[in-house]
Amino acid sequence: MINKAILMGRLTRDPELRHTNSGTAVCSFSIAINNGFGENAQTDFINCVAWNKTAEFVSKYFSKGKMIIVIGRISTRSWDGPDGKKNYATEVVANEVSFGESKRDGGDSYSASGFGGASAPESMPAMPAMDDGGFSPLDTDDDLPF
Repeated sequence: MINKAILMGRLTRDPELRHTNSGTAVCSFSIAINNGFGENAQTDFINCVAWNKTAEFVSKYFSKGKMIIVIGRISTRSWDGPDGKKNYATEVVANEVSFGESKRDGGDSYSASGFGGASAPESMPAMPAMDDGGFSPLDTDDDLPF
């Protein structure tokens, strides 16, 4: 079975970092994702939660309005409210988080992973230029193999 969500949107508020009784970091945040165009345009608001180092990374480097990329799984939980009514929540549990904007736009090119990824260092080196892999552009349609 597969349960994987990949989302890109803007934070609707500053992330909220808390710690459990055992000291585990947990960060709650919500992202807005625009879907559709013109008359069909709508915005989805997705609740997310990150744990441990990923939670600390989100809390430290993200704020309201920043573009964020979240990779994780969809989780549904339920609890009984004080009125005895059953309550439900659906959220994305973030395993990986990345900046969705370039550094000049206010973001960075580092990410954190729930699999032991570290937060970005204080002094971030420039990312190396991408190699073209030895490929050359095609000049005409005659160069196409099909």
